[in-house]
Amino acid sequence: MAPGPDTDIAAHLAATRALIAAAAAADGRPAGAVTLVAVSKTQGVDAIAAAIAAGQRVFGENRVQEAEAKYPGLKAAHPGIELHLIGGLQTNKVKEAVALFDVIETLDRLRLAEALHREMARQQRQPRLFIQVNTGEEAQKSGVAPAEADDFIAQCRAIGLAIDGLMCIPPADEEPALHFALLREIARHNGIAQLSMGMSNDFATAIRFGATHVRVGTAIFGARPPA
Repeated sequence: MAPGPDTDIAAHLAATRALIAAAAAADGRPAGAVTLVAVSKTQGVDAIAAAIAAGQRVFGENRVQEAEAKYPGLKAAHPGIELHLIGGLQTNKVKEAVALFDVIETLDRLRLAEALHREMARQQRQPRLFIQVNTGEEAQKSGVAPAEADDFIAQCRAIGLAIDGLMCIPPADEEPALHFALLREIARHNGIAQLSMGMSNDFATAIRFGATHVRVGTAIFGARPPA
């Protein structure tokens, strides 16, 4: 039987995991120290199911509404699926995000922090929270400016939020290592252990700088279909 899309996804996952393991070993860490977040935005349920069949359990989505259309059924059918929100979160979607996502990686302003705190208490559900840092200070990207990160982390903790990690998306035209090093330093002096950084083209570099989570889509699923 000729290889099909499901076979390709399984092979791409295996290759990606091997690269993660090699990068982690080069940094003196076990492969299990780095979590692969398979970015499934714009992918259909069949492609996600193929990744699940190949053993993948952690996925990332950019939009709450898109995730709501795909993941309740997948989570019901496959206990243990962990879903990360890796796109911006509007305050009017906080209720849905808290209900569906296990990790929210894009906390970036006090109003959102306060809304999450209230909704998490209301639902008695505690998704883990990462703060997005706009390391390149790009106007078109969300995230806290590096110079404001310490204060924002303190503000979040003051209202009772536990901050599990930091996340960044380096500028496409700059050396990512500089941004990964900056995020690692902000995390270090704030006592934060988890770092979500690195995507399909640069995750090996991110792992060298201490990434605990890498967000990989194209290398697993291929080029994304039109949104």
